[in-house]
Amino acid sequence: MLSDSDRIFTNLYGFQDWGLKGAQARGDWDGTKALMERGQDEIVDEIKASGLRGRGGAGFPTGLKMSFMPKENDGRPSYLVVNADEGEPGTCKDRDIMRHDPHKLVEGCLLAGYAMRAVAAYIYIRGEFHTEANNLEAAIQQARDAGLLGRNACGSGYNFDVFVHRGAGAYICGEETALIESLEGKKGQPRLKPPFPAGVGVWGCPTTVNNVESIAVIPTILRRSAAWFAGIGRENNTGTKIFCISGHVERPCNVEEEMGIPMRELIEKHAGGVRGGWDNLQAVIPGGASVPILPKSICDNQLMDFDSLREVKSGLGTAAVIVMDKSTDVVRAIARLSQFYKHESCGQCTPCREGTGWMWRVMERLVRGEAEVAEIDLLLEVTYQVEGHTICALGDAAAWPIQGLIRHFRPEIEARILDARQPADAAD
Repeated sequence: MLSDSDRIFTNLYGFQDWGLKGAQARGDWDGTKALMERGQDEIVDEIKASGLRGRGGAGFPTGLKMSFMPKENDGRPSYLVVNADEGEPGTCKDRDIMRHDPHKLVEGCLLAGYAMRAVAAYIYIRGEFHTEANNLEAAIQQARDAGLLGRNACGSGYNFDVFVHRGAGAYICGEETALIESLEGKKGQPRLKPPFPAGVGVWGCPTTVNNVESIAVIPTILRRSAAWFAGIGRENNTGTKIFCISGHVERPCNVEEEMGIPMRELIEKHAGGVRGGWDNLQAVIPGGASVPILPKSICDNQLMDFDSLREVKSGLGTAAVIVMDKSTDVVRAIARLSQFYKHESCGQCTPCREGTGWMWRVMERLVRGEAEVAEIDLLLEVTYQVEGHTICALGDAAAWPIQGLIRHFRPEIEARILDARQPADAAD
């Protein structure tokens, strides 16, 4: 269990002042110029050594991603883009960082942007996050007024600014290239890769897109050392992580914990346990709506990190833990997610455009027990035809919940179909 002294987000619940004075009292903006004076390559190497992996879902090494940016200027400016779209169902961590601790993100933008030789950062925030966007813009202005941003940021001689851009509530804009398209004023649709954003990103310039939490932890890592961060959690799954716990628990919450914490400990110590007790647990979606569901038998001893969850054919994703007790109709729950992905598909590529709608319609028939048992295998086959065959990962996100349902709850699906037939069979 993470000790209070190791927590990075000390105002996650908003009990203290989120403004500049409150942030400085908590250690933000302390010696930022000295951190920059370590040098751009040294900052990137420190983030690499910390083992920080992207907190937006994919878990790609953050320092390695930063190193992809060009070191030699070819005449084009470089940019940092922060993904604050947070449209994944069950996920609400970035919202609280921006609402209650915005200066951690703003300072993180400066340090990460400086390390990547960027001239500015654009924070692309979900349009519904009204208070969060206002707090962010206020924090940025406070930093400008104090000389921490803008020309000669923190007295370092480096010019850097941060801007907030509000989206319009499209889930697809959480995909980095669709986000870039939207930021440019175009329809939010993913781009083909290559070229990758580090070569050709926003406005055709070198760009790195990072998640809010990934950027917000950088100042603390640089102050407390990579070794400190790497000493928390497990090998290749280091540091702290904000977990969003929702569903059938006594106290839904966001909590910062160490990577690799047992799922049961996470739920019982921080969320008051499963409603009706642990034995009333039916299933958990461990990383946001797009990762496969896990039954109680796996959850009993499951560790919460990227590699441990991949081993059981699920994923940490955004670490949004959605808890379902035995009152849950799991077939209907996954059908509802299928409807979400069908609605949010941008329609650009055929497997996703056609597949998400087809999968949702079959799922609705399974909910009502109107399908044939053989259609379960047909549905599973179609999910594999969609997975890995689309421009972006939305096709995978639509396929994985259904795969998890069939993998672990096939008997419930078959029983529903057979139960629905019984009245007709009796009449015959």
